[in-house]
Amino acid sequence: MGVKGSDESRRSGQSGAAVEVHDPADLRNIAVVGPSGSGKTTLVEALLAASGTIPRAGSVDAGTTVGDHDPAAVRQHRTVGLSVAPLVHDGTKVNLVDTPGYADFVGELRAGLRAADSALFVVSATDEVDVATRAVWDECAAVGMPRAVVVARIDHQRANVDAAVSGLRAALGDGVHPVYELAPDGLIGLISLRRSVYADGVRTLVDPDDGDLATVGPDRDTLIEAVIGESEDEDLMERYLAGEPVEPEVLVRDLETAVTRGALHPVFLVSSLTGVGVADLLDALPRAFPSPLERPLPVATDPHGRRHAPLAPDPDGPFAAEVIHTEVDAYVGRVSLLRTFSGTLRPDDTVHVSGHGMADRGHEDHDADERVAHVYAALGGTLTELPYAVAGDICAITKIGSAETGDTLSSPADPLLIDPWPMPEPLLPIAVVAKTRRDEDTLSRNLARLAAADPTLRLERNAETGQLVLWCMGESHADVVLSRLREGGADVDTEPVRVALRETFAGPASGEGRHVKQSGGHGQYAVCQIDVEPLPRGSGFTFVDKVVGGAVPRQFIPSVEKGVRAQLEKGLVEGCPVVDVKVTLTGGKAHSVDSSDSAFQTAGALALKDAASRAQVILLEPVDEVAVEVPDEHLGTILEDLSSRRGRVQGTEAAEDSGRSVVRAAVPATELLSYSVELRSLASGAASFTRTFAQYEVLPDGVAGRSRLR
Repeated sequence: MGVKGSDESRRSGQSGAAVEVHDPADLRNIAVVGPSGSGKTTLVEALLAASGTIPRAGSVDAGTTVGDHDPAAVRQHRTVGLSVAPLVHDGTKVNLVDTPGYADFVGELRAGLRAADSALFVVSATDEVDVATRAVWDECAAVGMPRAVVVARIDHQRANVDAAVSGLRAALGDGVHPVYELAPDGLIGLISLRRSVYADGVRTLVDPDDGDLATVGPDRDTLIEAVIGESEDEDLMERYLAGEPVEPEVLVRDLETAVTRGALHPVFLVSSLTGVGVADLLDALPRAFPSPLERPLPVATDPHGRRHAPLAPDPDGPFAAEVIHTEVDAYVGRVSLLRTFSGTLRPDDTVHVSGHGMADRGHEDHDADERVAHVYAALGGTLTELPYAVAGDICAITKIGSAETGDTLSSPADPLLIDPWPMPEPLLPIAVVAKTRRDEDTLSRNLARLAAADPTLRLERNAETGQLVLWCMGESHADVVLSRLREGGADVDTEPVRVALRETFAGPASGEGRHVKQSGGHGQYAVCQIDVEPLPRGSGFTFVDKVVGGAVPRQFIPSVEKGVRAQLEKGLVEGCPVVDVKVTLTGGKAHSVDSSDSAFQTAGALALKDAASRAQVILLEPVDEVAVEVPDEHLGTILEDLSSRRGRVQGTEAAEDSGRSVVRAAVPATELLSYSVELRSLASGAASFTRTFAQYEVLPDGVAGRSRLR
């Protein structure tokens, strides 16, 4: 990111980026969502250019778009992180929140939905609505988020607008209604009854002819009835039924009401390349979408979990905001994008930074007071200074060292913690190793920075395998993470992920530990006999004292147990911890002078080793309970694949969504290391899974070499 006015800034023409907004009613926050490759970023570029915010639209292929300023996005030719593109139209500031469409970056998508008050779904006129888009649509519906749809690429030679609209209704419901129809030279507005004629991307509004009116009449009646019905405007209903003409301004007002209620979803037709429909969509952004005043705010508590009074989008209220995205810029350091929910943020304000509940992903609970030096508007990768940011706006701040994605910023006098948005579970492990000692230090710093920015990344330092494992959302996410580590100066390699195994006894055995040393002076003397027997899986370790006659003095019995426990942790054959055994101390010998705590600890360890030499020690592997949700048409493929992974299917049941099933199975963890990637391929991206550890089970000899610990 560059700060406008500094030498680092390389963009110009950000006329809409730094507008001062006094009233939340003059704001619109719209998340642009949809599948990867549908044209979201290109649409945002077209809207920015049409509003005069940038001089001309950039190109995704050339890496010159406002949104895809991240080097990883330029390299992959797709959005990999959330970005904000503010523009001003008809006196309203519209914050377009461009979100990734690829499944690996669903965490950024959900952050974008938290930042927005409505969602604009972008689908291609050449493609059907995919499963991922329907899933996001359902997520929005569950929380009542207003939604609209853009059918993009209407100029493509394979485009079929009628089929696309029919597909939208079939996939997303009857609330989907086009507000424009395609005409040979542009579009016809069903509400305005004006023809938008486009030539070289420039729109001219003209009155339609009689043929146009006859063509759009039935569809217009359907739209008006839907608007009236969903907005519940009884006066308008009476006028309409009486055959009175309805003014477009009234219909637009009621359209916004219906959209805000989440019941009616207008469909716009756009070609971002030719410009057809761009001006019409731009006109609709401030008129058909809700302001922050019309949407409920997330629940807040104090840092101790006590419920706080409901937040309100009041610029004069207590300050409350949330970090929706974090980047690290080479020039200005850490940049935090904020959605302000209440109050007003000004330069030099002191804020309380609070983050809780993410310790399992490398985000330790933290609370700190920090000063905000500057407040910025973020236009992609460029920052422009603002005098303030009111409730409802999206802004950026820099150099707040303790702020991480998902954190709450609030007034130090009234600290708050906003309930976080749902975070997906990363399921693809990547083991990384630094090439040199210097790289280890750099790697540690970079990982802390990445964890602060990306709550979908989970760090695991496995003490048993000695590996540093990064749990990622998929291969593209892993590629971005590794690239950022290397760009930060850490030379790292990846290596195969190893799974932590366990050992146990296959049957009962007895052993003797004899530790006798006489080398002059104080010697060492300890002898103990033990019996070892296996226990059921998950039982752990049990130690029983059955010594009679004082063969082992009472003060040394805990020493024997301590020595046995230490050897169990070290392992017996493969160096894996030993579990699920019962050790019984049956006898031994002691010396009145030379026996000691350390001697009996050593004897206990030797006795366990001796017992292991007389019995079979077997390896155990972790087995996870897996739940796979999959469309019914892919069910057979998934069942066959689980069997090939040594999985035991425990049952299949119908999912909440019709046409989908949930398969529950027990699968060895060694078979799940790349399952998130392979499942996406098997089910064309339409399946998902969760996993939880179940128990350890015997590892068959044929697969021991793939996962054995060294």
